[in-house]
This record gives sequence, C-alpha cells and structure tokens, in this order.
Amino acid sequence: MKMKVLKRDIRSVNIRMVRLGLCFIIAITALCGVSVHATSYSVSSASEIADLSERLLAGDTVIMRSGTWIDQEIIFEGMGEEGKPIVLLVEESNGVVLSGTSTLRIAGEYLEVNGLRFENGYSSSGAVVEFRNGSSELASHSRLTNCTIVSYNPTDKDMDYKWVSVYGAYNRVDHCSFSGKEHSGTTLVVWLNDTPNYTQIDHNYFGSRPDLGYNGGETIRIGTSSNSMKESRAMVEFNLFEECDGEIEIISNKSCFNTYRYNTFRDCAGCLTLRHGNDCLVYGNFFFGNEKSSGGVRIIGERHQVYNNYFEGLKGDDYRSAICLMNGVPDSPLNRYFQVQDAVVIFNTIVGCKMPLMVGAGKDAEKSLAPVNCTFANNVIDKTSGSNHVVIEDASAQITWLGNVVNADEEEEELSDGFLLADPHLEYTEGMWRPASSSPLIDAAQGEFPLLTEDIDGQSRSEKKDIGCDEYMESEILISPLEKNEVGPYAYQEEPVLGIFNKAYQMKDMVKWVVDRRSICFSVNEASFLPINYSLYDVSGRIVNSGKITNLTTHIGIEDRNKILLARFVSKKQYYQSYKLLINNGMF
Repeated sequence: MKMKVLKRDIRSVNIRMVRLGLCFIIAITALCGVSVHATSYSVSSASEIADLSERLLAGDTVIMRSGTWIDQEIIFEGMGEEGKPIVLLVEESNGVVLSGTSTLRIAGEYLEVNGLRFENGYSSSGAVVEFRNGSSELASHSRLTNCTIVSYNPTDKDMDYKWVSVYGAYNRVDHCSFSGKEHSGTTLVVWLNDTPNYTQIDHNYFGSRPDLGYNGGETIRIGTSSNSMKESRAMVEFNLFEECDGEIEIISNKSCFNTYRYNTFRDCAGCLTLRHGNDCLVYGNFFFGNEKSSGGVRIIGERHQVYNNYFEGLKGDDYRSAICLMNGVPDSPLNRYFQVQDAVVIFNTIVGCKMPLMVGAGKDAEKSLAPVNCTFANNVIDKTSGSNHVVIEDASAQITWLGNVVNADEEEEELSDGFLLADPHLEYTEGMWRPASSSPLIDAAQGEFPLLTEDIDGQSRSEKKDIGCDEYMESEILISPLEKNEVGPYAYQEEPVLGIFNKAYQMKDMVKWVVDRRSICFSVNEASFLPINYSLYDVSGRIVNSGKITNLTTHIGIEDRNKILLARFVSKKQYYQSYKLLINNGMF
C-alpha cells in the first residue's frame, strides 16, 4: 500500500538556469557583499508605472494600489539583476482588477509581475499579456506569477488573440489561473527565436474552455509550424488542465526538445499533441477522461519519448486514443505530418480507455508513411471499454513489442509477440489503479532501460523494474495527481506575497554555509537577523528541508546532498537572501 504525503509549494527550477547559477556561485566562493536597500513606489495608473521606467533599479518594487483599473495599457520595463528582480506587485492579494481593454507588456531583464487579475474586459490589440514591448524589446529572466485571467472575451468569438504570449528567454509563468476563454486564439503561446528559450510553465490552473468549433483553440502552444524544427527546450510541469475542450490539441508542441511532465489532465476533450518538432519528453503525467471523449498523447515526428504516464477513462479513439502514433506524409512540408521515427513508448499504464493504442492513425493516400523503428515496451493495458486494445491501422509499421501486459483473451484480438495476455491484478488505491501484491507486473519488465530510474510517484524503481507507470512499494508517494487547490495563485503560500517583496531587502551575506558529507552548517552574520526561516529545494523544486535558524551557528542534517539546488532565507519579513547551489562531493 502506498502512502500519500501532502505536496507543498513545488517551485520547479529550470535545470539550465541552475547550471548557469552554479557558475556564478563558484566565482564567489567567499560569499561577500553589502546590503542593498531597494525602493518601493506606490502607483495608481499605467502612466505612473511608465513614468518610473527610467528610475527603477534592481531590487525595486512597484506597488499597484487596490481597486479596479479600467482601460490601462501597462508597460513594465526595467533591468533587474539575478536575485534582485524589479517587482510589479499588487497592494493586497486579489486587490487589483484590470478590466475594459487593459493589457500588460513586460520588457527587460529580471522582472516580476505578481498578483494581477484580468476580468470583465478584452484585449483590443495583441495578447492580454506579452513578454515584450513591441517587436524588438523582449523580456528575459522574467516572471508572471499569482496572476489570473478569467473570461476576458470579446463579443465576437472569432476575434483572435492570445491571453499570454511569451517572447524572449528564461521566462517563467507560474501559479497563475486561466479559465473561461471562449474566443479564437491559443490561451498561452511560447514564441521561438533562433536560440532556445528555456521557458518555464508550472503550477498553473488551466480551467474550462468550450469547444471553439475550429482550429485555434489550443490551451498551450510552444512554437509554430514555420519554426518547428528549432530548439525551444521549454519545461511544462505541475499544471492542472480541467475541461480544456477548445480543440483536439490541449497542448500543441511545435518545436524541439521540450519536456512535459507531472501535469494532470481532467475532463479534457483533447490530447497532448506532439504536432511538429522532434526530441520531446512526455513523462509522469496523469490523464483522467471521466467518460468524456478525451485523448492522451498523440505522436508525430522523431525521437519522442513517452513513459511513466497514467491514462484512465479516456473515451476518445483514433486521433484521440490514449496513445496515438500517426502516419506521415512523404517529404512533408512544415505544416503537415512528419513520419514517426524512433519513438519510445514505455512503462505506461492504460486503464478503462476506449482505444488504448492506435498505430498508423490517419493512413490515406497522402499520409502513407507508417511509424518506423519505434519501441512499445513494458506497458500495461487493462479494463478496455472499446472493442480493441491495440489497433494497427498501417500494417507496415515497424514496432518492437516487448514486455507488454494486456488483459484480453486470445479470441478477442490477435496480438504479436511482446504481449502477455493476462489479468494484471490492479487495485484502486491512492487515486489510481496500481499493481496488487499478486500482480504479474512486479519485477517483470523486459529489456534494458537504465535511464528510467523512477516511477510516476517519484519513487526509485528497483533493479528489476515493474511493468507500467507504478512501481509496487510501500514508501511515501512524492508526486500524485494535482487538485485545484495545489495550483494557481498563492497555492501553498503561507504568507502574503506582499510581506516579502514590498518590505524585504536583499542581503547577500546574511547567511553563509559550510557543507560536509552529512550536514550543512549555517552561519548568521549578525544576531539582529535572527530568527531566520530557511527552505532548501531539490532539482524539481520540492522543499526537501525547512525550518528556523535561531542561533548564530546552526547545523542541519541532510540525507542526500546531491539533491539540494536552491536555498532561501527570510529574516523577520525584513530581509531575504537566495542563492542557487549545487552540492556535489562536498563542493557548492
């Protein structure tokens, strides 16, 4: 029996940014510096924000007074620094409502917009929020957090504009809520340039979006057809999608080297679609159809990897199958269908779905190229509600079948070698169907997959891996399907955001630390800073240790020093300090 633990505020850290931060830390092995006293400005209009653009310095805060801001075109520009962003913040949580034709433009470096709410209006020009001001002034290392856009619709549903357009690089959209979009245009788009953008999209709530009736109703799109062969390297994780029915593509991947992990999809009549581009990872996601015509993952292109995902109750078929490998077009133009090549689909669990697997979907005179050199291994299919467990639309497909378990009889359908027809003995516990102690899935995986070291719960897999997304064990569950209270504005934030950003000063040398093999020793510079609350985060952004420093010298034990990447300290809501750090062989 697995044990579920309460998920805390999971602040995912972009791996690339961590590595860059490490270089900075090594360069300042003697942590030194002086106090930085930032300035706070109080404003009540977009024009007042614009007037400050020449005066804002790294670490400054602009506080928007509470009230309804009507027809405000906010341009937030500035040049912050790492660890000292310039912050645009509301006076109190949910206290500022932007309506009418209000919009937001973010341009510069290390900027943060925190706590805005858009409703009772629409955008008359461009996206509601853009990480740029014009075509040349883009944002980088900037963040949109704790913001809400709800039913910000024009009267004409065919009017096309996005709600959030992300330009530039190393930007983050997190803990936001988007729901009620009824008009044409993707909810959130990441636009590509010639270099990877490393955009982070995490802990957001994507709520109801009715069927648009035609193409253009995606919830997230990363890239476009024309630049789909470029690298994006975006990370989409820990988001909740509910009733996102805008079109068949809930997420439309149109670029390369993106990662989609730990997201939860509930009651969405669509799929996570790898529409264009190559080399994407899809793992650790939860798909719940709840009898709706929902799909799972649709694969197009080369070298995609789909593993450790859970699919339950999806009633879609063909293109909306739980897992769909499409046929391709010879010499495909960028806007059509590239052949599926070298796809790896392994260790997934598919329960109660109408069409668990479709291979060669869309085969016709144009889409004549079947998937080739693909692997379908160690997946489990159970309680299928449709007539077939595996549908091969194009018999010329080249698939390596290995170690899959399907709950079917031989007379029901013919399956090739690589399938065991047996009851997998799944039991419903902790929100999903998992192997019982009697399950033939346990320790039965075939083939060598050394890089797959964890299961969907974030638990380490044993040397002899179990078939399906879940490894049978009795340890604590680290990752589980998301609920609405775990994402969106202020989720798991115990204190008002204002308490940190409008009163706190960045202190570079408030706390120093020394690392040995089993512990970290914190050394506080001055007794006046005490007490200090600290939090340590791992590579996925989960808090691995937190507490209070009450003495000038404090030792804390650590179980695995290799996991700690980020430390944050807050002193009596007056001072704060953040450093990225990587502990490896005693060095940081």
